[in-house]
Amino acid sequence: MTYVDGFVLAVPADKKEEYRRHAAEAAPLFKEFGATRMVECWGDDVPDGKLTDFRRSVQAKDDETVVFSWIEYPSKEIRDAANHKIMTDSRMQAMGEQMPFDGKRMIFGGFDTIVDEDSSGTAGYTDGFVVPVPSEKKADYLALAQRMAGKFKEYGAVRVLEAWGDDVPNGEVTDYWRAVQAQDGEEVVYSYIQWPDKATRDAGWARMMAADPEQSTPMPFDGKRMFWGGFRPILDTAAE
Repeated sequence: MTYVDGFVLAVPADKKEEYRRHAAEAAPLFKEFGATRMVECWGDDVPDGKLTDFRRSVQAKDDETVVFSWIEYPSKEIRDAANHKIMTDSRMQAMGEQMPFDGKRMIFGGFDTIVDEDSSGTAGYTDGFVVPVPSEKKADYLALAQRMAGKFKEYGAVRVLEAWGDDVPNGEVTDYWRAVQAQDGEEVVYSYIQWPDKATRDAGWARMMAADPEQSTPMPFDGKRMFWGGFRPILDTAAE
């Protein structure tokens, strides 16, 4: 089962190309360490929320853009070994000293995949989500996620992945827990929907809302503390 390292970070808007190059230089090393895919997505349609949102999650400044990214591994064991190499490899250490963003405000964590639905097509746009879910409602959330994945695929999505928090550390400045205002007994879910393009994404969501305009499906989590946004890929090793 795929294991996902999920990241959210704030990057100065004028350093977009510098960030893309930085990620592109790191990608071969992650592949060498066992990663099967690395994706970097630049904020495009990232709304402000009433309680939580992507920008607040990383304390983004006015001149910064939110990046939603992830690295996929075949298993947690391979991911753990990769993280050890990342911490000890001199090449990664050198790159870490030249990051074009404030690493102290980046949030990250390891997540176990619970839903991974593929369809035909190439990913060209991503919806990213971060959700707090009570541990006792994991089965209810899984059932909902599986049902929704089928709908999203019907409406044009090429992939839907939902991953349950497994190794989600507390941070000094920011972290996933604070980002969703997590309460006792809750876990963090990291998920994404990939679409061929933004137009298909917009049409898919319009169909989803039309099918259930009152949003009558019971949610096994506090939707007011979920946050989401639309992102354009700037690096995807699966497309290389």
